[in-house]
Amino acid sequence: MLGVLVTFTQTDKFDRATLANIAGELRGPFEGMPGLRFKSFMLDEDGVRARNFYMWDDEEKGRAFFTEEIVNKVTGIYGVPPKIEYLDVVGFVDNSGT
Repeated sequence: MLGVLVTFTQTDKFDRATLANIAGELRGPFEGMPGLRFKSFMLDEDGVRARNFYMWDDEEKGRAFFTEEIVNKVTGIYGVPPKIEYLDVVGFVDNSGT
C-alpha cells in the first residue's frame, strides 16, 4: 500500500470553514476512485498547514494520480504549492467495521 501526504503551508492561517467547504466540494471525484482506499482532508492545530492524506491499494495508480495538472489545480485551490510525500504503508488498523 502507498500512503501520500500532501501538505500546503501558508504564512497566514487557513480558514477552517473554507477548508471544510473545499473538502465537501472535492469529495465527489474521490468516492469510488479505483485504487484509492481513503482520503482525508486535515488542518494542523496551528492552522498554517492543510494536509491531505491518501491511502492507495494500488501504488501505481497512487503515484500516477499526482500529475503536473493536478498539482497546478490544487495550488490554485489552496493558494500555495503542495509538498508531496510518498510513504510505504507497512501496516494499519481499520476500526470502521466495528
